[in-house]
Amino acid sequence: MLSIGAIALIGAVFLAAGLVKGVVGMGLPTVAMGLLAVTMPPAQAAALLLIPSLVTNLWQLFTGPSFGGLFRRLWTMMAGVVIGTVAGAGLLTGAHTMIASAALGAALVLYALLGMAKAGFTTPARHEAWISPLVGVATGLVTGATGVFVIPAVPYLQSLRLHKEDLVQALGLSFTVSTLALGLGLFRAGALISPTAHLTGSILALAPALAGMFIGQALRQRMSVETFRTVFFAGLLALGLYLALDAAL
Repeated sequence: MLSIGAIALIGAVFLAAGLVKGVVGMGLPTVAMGLLAVTMPPAQAAALLLIPSLVTNLWQLFTGPSFGGLFRRLWTMMAGVVIGTVAGAGLLTGAHTMIASAALGAALVLYALLGMAKAGFTTPARHEAWISPLVGVATGLVTGATGVFVIPAVPYLQSLRLHKEDLVQALGLSFTVSTLALGLGLFRAGALISPTAHLTGSILALAPALAGMFIGQALRQRMSVETFRTVFFAGLLALGLYLALDAAL
C-alpha cells in the first residue's frame, strides 16, 4: 500500500517528466527514472514507468497531424527498431550497461552542441529507403543496451527536416514502437518483474504525466520554430549530460 508521501512524490515526478515530454517530445522515462531512483530501487521505478510511458507516447503519436504519412514513410525504420531491440534486449542487464550509457550520453551532448551551432545534416530523400532500416536496427541495439530510445533515431528523424509537429509525432511513433519492443525483448530475456508489480502506482502516475504533457504541448504550440529548435537541443544536451554523469558517478 502506497503512503500519502509516496503518492505525492510519484505525482510530482511524473508531472515534471510529462511537462518535459510535452515540450520537446521526449524525456519522460529518463527524467522520471533519474528522480525516482533517488528514493527507490531501479526495478520499482521502471515498473512505475510502464503505463505512463506507453500512454503518453501513444497520445503523442495519435494527436499529431500526419500519422498515416509518417508511418508509410518510416515503417522500415520501425521494423528495424523491433528487430534490433528484441535482439539486444538482454544487453540491458549485462555488465557493460554503464559504459554504454556513458557513451550514449556523450553522443547526445555532441549532437546537441552541433545542433545549437546549426551544424546539422540532412538526409536526402533518395537515400531514406536504405538508411531508415539501418537506423532502426542501430536504435534498437542501443535501446537494448541502455533502455534509452534516442540515438540514432532522434538525429536521423531531425535530418529529415520535418515540420516541428511532424517531428514530435515521428518521435512518438519511434518511442512507442521502442517501448513495446523493449518490453517484448525483456520478457523474452526473462528480465521483467511480475507484470502486475506496482500496477497501482503506475496507474496513479498516469494522470500527472498526462497533465504535464498537456501543459507542455500547449507551451510548444506557442513557440516559434527557432525557439522550439533551441529548446529541443537544450533538452538533448541535458539528457546527454545526465546519462554521462550518472554513469560516471
